[in-house]
Order: sequence, then structure tokens, then C-alpha cells
Amino acid sequence: METAAIEARELSRRYGRRWALSNVTLRAERGEVVMIAGRNGSGKSTLLRVLSTAIRPDGGSAAVLGRDVVKEREYVRRATALLSHYSYLYEALSPRENLSLIGGDIDEALVRVGLRERADDPVSTFSAGMRKRLSFARVLMQKPDVALLDEPYGALDPEGFVLVDRVVEELRARGATVVIATHQLDRVSSYSDRIITLEAGRVVA
Repeated sequence: METAAIEARELSRRYGRRWALSNVTLRAERGEVVMIAGRNGSGKSTLLRVLSTAIRPDGGSAAVLGRDVVKEREYVRRATALLSHYSYLYEALSPRENLSLIGGDIDEALVRVGLRERADDPVSTFSAGMRKRLSFARVLMQKPDVALLDEPYGALDPEGFVLVDRVVEELRARGATVVIATHQLDRVSSYSDRIITLEAGRVVA
């Protein structure tokens, strides 16, 4: 059987005395679009951050493309792209300068996310929605095997919603696995291959 894109076994993570993830076991196949549903505080963001190696688990294990997220974190980081609540953008730099750190066709990426006319303005002047668009340009330029999108529709207008849908479809067409943590349940469930629901850090459905 082909190695799963993502596999977690009894995965746990805590903040102080509170367990954000508790014995989470799940699997996502290559090329799937997986929706992670759950209320605020259910563990969605923590799960994506563990899978991206941004934080370490306190128990259990997780692998991306068969590589352990702790022991082989550099490989996992190269293979994944995380769209987080935190933009991780350099505020004083322009979109062009931010994306130059990745390499690739910057102008094409900026056109696709609707930022070509603001390519040389400081990111510090951008709205939350524009920063989200720039973050999507970065995800596209990374060409990840696994894309982890945390509330990708947040801060976006209806035109931005369409952009998210296009990005997910493009990633799927490339064969990437896409994991989406979202409150836009109706929209994302319409194109998801698998839906995983978290409650209080546990998989309940």
C-alpha cells in the first residue's frame, strides 16, 4: 500500500495543563482534499502546526509522506506549505521582495492572487485580506506536496473566496494533498474527499 500523505497515531499536544490534541489518530491519502471541522479551541490549528513542524507533539507520532515530523522535520518542511493565522510576512518588504525569498515566477503568482498592481508597496500598508492573498501566492510558489490551510477564507471578500477555491483546485490538480481547517463547512465539504471533526482535541467523526 502506498505511503499515506499524512498519518497520525495517538497524537497529543498540550499547552500547560490543557490538552489541545488528545490521542488523535487519522490518515490522509495522497491527492486528497481533507476538511478539518470543529469549534474554536477544538485543536484544528494545533493539528496543522504539528503536521507542519511549527510545534512539536507531546505524545504519539505523525508522519508526512512517510517522514516523521520530529525526526525528519527538514524534509517535512520542504514538502509542506502552511497557511497560518500568522502571515509570517516581512512587513517592511514588498510582495515582490517577500516572494523573492522563495524563487520562481513572482509576477505570475502576484497576478493570480490579484496583487500585481501592489507588487512594490510595503506589506505594512496592506489590509488583512491582501496579506492573505500574498500568503496564498507564497503557497503556490512553494509547489508543496502537502498544503495545510488554516481558515483560508478568513478576512477575504467573495472574490477572495473564489480565489481560495481556485488555489485548492490547482493544488489538487498537481497531485498535492490539501488539508483545510475551516468554519466554512458547506463550502469546503462540497469538494472534500474526507471530513474529520475534532472536539476538545479528539477525533469524534
